[in-house]
Parts: sequence; structure tokens; C-alpha cells
Amino acid sequence: MARLAMAIDLAACVGCAACAVACKLENEVPAGDHRLWIRTTESGIFPDLTVEFRPEQCLHCENPPCVPVCPTGATYQTQEGIVLIDPEKCIACGACVAACPYDARFFHEDGYVSKCSFCEHRLKDGRLPACVETCPTLCRSFGDLDDPNSDISIALKEADRIDVLRPEQGTGPKLFYLNSPKKYGLNQEVAK
Repeated sequence: MARLAMAIDLAACVGCAACAVACKLENEVPAGDHRLWIRTTESGIFPDLTVEFRPEQCLHCENPPCVPVCPTGATYQTQEGIVLIDPEKCIACGACVAACPYDARFFHEDGYVSKCSFCEHRLKDGRLPACVETCPTLCRSFGDLDDPNSDISIALKEADRIDVLRPEQGTGPKLFYLNSPKKYGLNQEVAK
């Protein structure tokens, strides 16, 4: 069975937000809510100022803290490792929102919790997530971590640096940030 994951090359991301727009359109995300957003980090003083753009979303953790706290089983993990929410089972209690250390969930106006799903509905049709397909700089890679020939495995192998958000949480994020200088806030290199 596949272990699906995503990587974002921060050296290639220009902060255009095409990924965020594609996500909102593809998943009909209500105005004011976001499944994917761009964090901007500035470092230095003019004229030696550097800006890093870091897209953030659900990390589809190997060990997701949101799954065991869901009282109805609405939040669950697929065999491929995608963390999903069944809106029909969700009672919007907020336990999963509180458990997520990455603030990747929101309360949908229709009465359930929502978040990135790696566009699971597109994956079933053999398509890439909308954010990956739309990125004009091709900074996003997606695929099976267990397939050495997948786009993500190749991207991870070729990266100079691999980081994850908040590794101290022990969640095993499957959203990897590539080629970020240490000074911009990602705090631990992941072994290749």
C-alpha cells in the first residue's frame, strides 16, 4: 500500500498563492476560511532583506493526534496515510481542532470541521492534488514515499535540506519542506 506525502521546495516557491486559490476553488472552501495558506517570513534589514514563502496545510501525519480524540470516528486515516474527515459523522465538537498542533483545521459554515484532504477525490481519478497541478514554479511534489521513482521520493533524494514543522510533536508529518536555510524558522533537519 502507498504512503502518500507532499514536499514543497521553498527555494522555488514565489508566494504567488496559486496553490491556495486552486485549493479554495477545487474544494469549494467558504470565503474567509482556508485549507492552505502562505506564511511569509522576513529576515534581515534592508537592503539585505530576504523573504521566504512557506505554504502550510494539513500535514497528514503518520501519527495524527486528531484521530484518536474524535468521539464519532469522523476523523480517520486511510491505508495510504491520508487523514480525512467524514462530514456526515462530524459533530463539530472541536476536539480535533484542539488536538492539531499545526492549526490546520477550521469549522466549516455547514456545521463540520474541514481541512486539506490531499484532494483525495482527485487521487481516486488518478490526478494530482489541485495545489500540485496548479503550481507555476513546480515547487510541489506528491506521491508514494515507498516508491523510489515517485516524484516525492526523487525530490527528497535531490534536496539539499529537508525539514518538517514542529518535529518535537512526534506526529511524523508527511508534508516536507525542502531547501530552506536554517535561519528562516524551520527548526530541524530530517534524515534522508
